[in-house]
Amino acid sequence: MARVGIVMGSDSDLPVMAQAADFLKKMDIDFEMKILSAHREPELFFQWASTAKDRGYKVIIAGAGKAAHLPGMCAALFPFPVIGIPMKTSDLGGLDSLYSIVQMPSGIPCATVAINGGKNAGILAAKILATSDSEIEKKLEAYGEEMKRDVMKKDEVLAAEGYRALLAK
Repeated sequence: MARVGIVMGSDSDLPVMAQAADFLKKMDIDFEMKILSAHREPELFFQWASTAKDRGYKVIIAGAGKAAHLPGMCAALFPFPVIGIPMKTSDLGGLDSLYSIVQMPSGIPCATVAINGGKNAGILAAKILATSDSEIEKKLEAYGEEMKRDVMKKDEVLAAEGYRALLAK
């Protein structure tokens, strides 16, 4: 049973949403992905979001651009955490998406990551699940150590070979 629902309003959002999916795969967290428009197919969207808890979802990651109602509507219909990913847009660079997601009314929170922040959405979903799953917690701790080692290796290259060596990579 999928624990995370990943939903996007358009297939053009898939490269960003795949970053969340890839991180969840790395953590061995089951998820399902769906393309569903809150504007173009509101009845289908309403049914999907309002029954997500019954399907076992504990977190929804929702990405959307421009008016970006998908994450907020998920937050209105789903009783558990929703993480919104604002998509970069050609018109306003994603600020339109960011403002649409982050400015939810009181009582309907929607966690929001950076514009095109798919990986961070996956990490945040894993952290939410880790509050009640020690296996995910251990994997996240290992991931943190992996990031630390990567930074330390880069610093060693900088000290030994100079900044040009890092720029060449």
